[in-house]
Amino acid sequence: MRKVIFKRAEKYVNEYRKQERATIRARRQAKSHGNFYVGQEAKVAFVIRIRGINGVSPKPRKILQLLRLTQINNGVFVRLNKATLNMLKLVEPYVTYGYPNLKSVRELVYKRGFARFRGQRQPIHDNKIVAASLGKYGVVCVEDMVHELYTAGSRFKQVNRFLWTFKLNSPSGGWTRKLVHFIESGDAGNREHYINALIRRMN
Repeated sequence: MRKVIFKRAEKYVNEYRKQERATIRARRQAKSHGNFYVGQEAKVAFVIRIRGINGVSPKPRKILQLLRLTQINNGVFVRLNKATLNMLKLVEPYVTYGYPNLKSVRELVYKRGFARFRGQRQPIHDNKIVAASLGKYGVVCVEDMVHELYTAGSRFKQVNRFLWTFKLNSPSGGWTRKLVHFIESGDAGNREHYINALIRRMN
């Protein structure tokens, strides 16, 4: 099993490096031709609840429940598609979200990751608990989970269900203005890649 896990981790590292090099190359080419580089559309968002339940109308409240965001400073990974983007628009005043990079996904899973194991919240001490629950889907170690979450892989749904909602700290330095959208110097709504800086402050 250890050999399998090591080989997979090595494979993922090579895959991430290849991806990074391709992005750098594409950026340079675009710059040399006087064009702008437009990256791939994000496949995954990390969503954090920033406001309480007071004054929340029934529809946004139901969406927050579906997203498993029942408490302030709870966070979840969401695969982006037309349906989930519409859901996020409806709950934008109560959440902040963005597109996590590999470092953020890895740090969240390793530092804050808890498993839903036999109906209980269990810390992920080793790969045994992962293999016991997700082995039938070909996910046998924590690095497999990170890969599925980061790339929105075919087992994203199963891995996301296996993980308990992330319980984060309040951000160091506090929130700015929760009632105002991020693009207006507030906290709510889509902050794209700036979510990574917020995750560091809350992790």
